[in-house]
Amino acid sequence: MSELQLTRRRFLRGTGGMLAGTLLFATGPVALLSPSRSWALPMQAFDETQGKVLLTFTRHLYPHKDMEDAVYALVVKDLDAAAAKDPAVRKLLLEGVNQLDRDGAWRKASPQAQAAKVKALAGTPFFEKVRSTAVVSLYSNDMAYAYFGYGGAEGDAGYIFRGFNDLTWLPDPPPAASGPVPTV
Repeated sequence: MSELQLTRRRFLRGTGGMLAGTLLFATGPVALLSPSRSWALPMQAFDETQGKVLLTFTRHLYPHKDMEDAVYALVVKDLDAAAAKDPAVRKLLLEGVNQLDRDGAWRKASPQAQAAKVKALAGTPFFEKVRSTAVVSLYSNDMAYAYFGYGGAEGDAGYIFRGFNDLTWLPDPPPAASGPVPTV
């Protein structure tokens, strides 16, 4: 019977690393969705340092100045899940992280030097795996929707009859580019 007990020590020993952070903008749209200012992401395939490298790498791929790390951590979560499930993916990602950040040099480098290294990896299997995962994970979640001001599906009428022109981060298109408004 004691073999079935899951103690805290056994749980922590069985997990990879933990990626944690604090929401910087306590009043922003992401903070409104969060039950607390702190967040943590348990990882199975990566340790904390590897998770931080992947998070920073993703930030360079898809930079949004004020977007919280908690949103970028969702990419790390999906990469970690894929790596835990497939040894080939784990190997690819760990080799990419090691190539990128030998001895912590990349994490200590300036943002410009980091960006140059990211650009040098463009087209590699590591780059493409992170990029293709990030484009889905980063932009298909409620926290990203809140950050960008996307209201999501608003019933069957969608945006057309609700007032679709409520985005503040895009320029207004010319009327000719909008086309006719359908009627119900």
